[in-house]
Amino acid sequence: MSDASLNTTTQDGDAGFGDFFALLKPRVMSLVVFTALVGLLAAPVPVNPIVAFASILFIAVGGGASGALNMWWDADIDRIMKRTQSRPIPAGRLSEGDALGLGATLSVFAVVMLFLASNIVAAGLLAFTIFFYVVIYTMWLKRWTPQNIVIGGAAGAFPPMIGWAVATGGISIESVLMFTIVFMWTPPHFWALALFMKSDYRDAGVPMLTVTHGRTSTRKHILVYTLLLAPIAIGTAFTSIGGPVYLAAAVVLNALFIKGAITIWRRDETQAEADGYRTEKRFFALSLVYLFAHFLAILAEAGLGQFGLGGWA
Repeated sequence: MSDASLNTTTQDGDAGFGDFFALLKPRVMSLVVFTALVGLLAAPVPVNPIVAFASILFIAVGGGASGALNMWWDADIDRIMKRTQSRPIPAGRLSEGDALGLGATLSVFAVVMLFLASNIVAAGLLAFTIFFYVVIYTMWLKRWTPQNIVIGGAAGAFPPMIGWAVATGGISIESVLMFTIVFMWTPPHFWALALFMKSDYRDAGVPMLTVTHGRTSTRKHILVYTLLLAPIAIGTAFTSIGGPVYLAAAVVLNALFIKGAITIWRRDETQAEADGYRTEKRFFALSLVYLFAHFLAILAEAGLGQFGLGGWA
């Protein structure tokens, strides 16, 4: 089915399937699925393929439910921000009640089904993740403090821990490290976006760091968090989920990330505005590659481990 047919709506505002799917924030959901899958496959306990598939599916549904509830609560500012005005609710194709009903229903379904498919620890972590993203971040932190994305970033960092818990039924230093990589990566990733989207957040009254402290301060914060992230990311190479493949990838990726952060830190607004924030946009794109490649390297080590080649053994 084509994208056009998925997003077809009638003239009176009735929504198509694509509009309901858009409520689930599929791009964010894809990151949730990938990191959760890596957490599950990197765990030292094998999981039945059917159980693994079902668990990742329910984790994805839980992530999508969080997105729908976020769009329900943020409908007012989504109507103001240019990059969100085409979403189903501000565009008038769905109501806020539609998003609330879908999000709440899918949240309960996802948690209950993950519990039935795996274990109470994984289901509990998923329930807490949904609560944290919707209540702690969306309803409270996002409109209250410029540290919103720092603390709120925990919501996006839980999926690999959930995947690990599906396999092991618990939490370990390895799953905490995967959580920490995503948690520390989130601020420089989103602050880079905020550098060239500042007017959107300002117009909507969202106290993003660029709005409350300015772009110069934001550039410093990006550098600091990048420098703090590097030893954590590289140090993970020396745990059971790491190895020489991961170490090589982490060293290269963190060198590039630090170089990019230093370049952004040294720039002033005159330079940035003159080139249309191209450097900031490149750093934002690099941040996506950075996270994906780290988890891909963890997955590669897990795959090599199946043949006795992974890790430092």
